[in-house]
Amino acid sequence: MKAWVVSLLCGILAGVIYAAITVHSPAPPVVALLGLFGMLVGEQLIPIGRRLLSRQLTLTWFRHECVPKISGTPPPSRPDDGREG
Repeated sequence: MKAWVVSLLCGILAGVIYAAITVHSPAPPVVALLGLFGMLVGEQLIPIGRRLLSRQLTLTWFRHECVPKISGTPPPSRPDDGREG
């Protein structure tokens, strides 16, 4: 979460600088950013579907495999239970 806050604050600072020097930001519009987010979520639908069909879908797997790929954060640490995931 800290990286997200720092990123947002840096973006706001860049926006203020662009506005101060009256230059348009090269950033894509919000609709494009939502499309990129949709792509990240969509990439995870096939692995989730496969796990769901094989009855191997667990919240632990989802948190460790899918959430980091969507959010860009490191995967949470798992307790070592001696099993491969």
